[in-house]
Amino acid sequence: MIAPGAVYLAIRLGCFAGVLVLMATLERLRPRRTQIIARVQRWPGNLALIVIDSIAARLVLAAAAIAVAALSQTQGWGVLGLLALPDWVEIGLAIMLLDLVIYGQHVAFHAVPWLWRIHRMHHSDPEIDVTTALRFHPVEIILSLAIKGAAIAAIGASPLAVLIFEVLLNATAMFNHSNIALPLWLDALLRRVLVTPDMHRVHHSVERAETNSNFGFNLPWWDWLFDTYRAQPAAGHQGMTIGLEEFRGERDQRIDQLLVQPLRGTSIKGADHG
Repeated sequence: MIAPGAVYLAIRLGCFAGVLVLMATLERLRPRRTQIIARVQRWPGNLALIVIDSIAARLVLAAAAIAVAALSQTQGWGVLGLLALPDWVEIGLAIMLLDLVIYGQHVAFHAVPWLWRIHRMHHSDPEIDVTTALRFHPVEIILSLAIKGAAIAAIGASPLAVLIFEVLLNATAMFNHSNIALPLWLDALLRRVLVTPDMHRVHHSVERAETNSNFGFNLPWWDWLFDTYRAQPAAGHQGMTIGLEEFRGERDQRIDQLLVQPLRGTSIKGADHG
């Protein structure tokens, strides 16, 4: 008999690899921005982080999220455990609430100085494409998993809801970080229910007001509700500058420099505090 954890990992890994290859292919066929900095300068560090984070942390440690969900369901923990709701309603609510938690976490990582120092590695990519979606410091991954585990227990999300949410979050993050050009009509239609590449790209601008907007990874509704939504970058998508001014060098993109970046200098571009 195959263990549930093994099935969970297989589904996540399969979806991860499929979406990554698909987005990377579409970026080559229909790019949104002409990238000035070559992939060869950025991708080695980004891909190394994918190995460290997405394989080791996201896929292995994240299996604990399913275990937390199963324990919560067995013990009757969480808000949803107190309600007699149809399974499909419970799953939908759990996914929405977990997405709200991720939105709040993202805002906090910009607002709290020491959290920003950890998170800013994600923003220090001088270009944005599908690999940027997976460019997170291992410490941030661990903190995120802890926050997510607490949220799962508090909400009372089922293992199936957690699995669906994790797959959706990973896939939509790679989609909305990708450098693909969508027809404007399709972007306008999709961003009613999904964070699109044009919407999230604004968040990676060097302009502080734009960096502190469009925090959603999956659902766009929280940015509308909490007034953090910005439709377009002031300089336009081709004219905007991506990243952080102090970490634009080729050396800054090496894996060793990325891992020690939280200890380097100070940056307030994306944080509300210094």
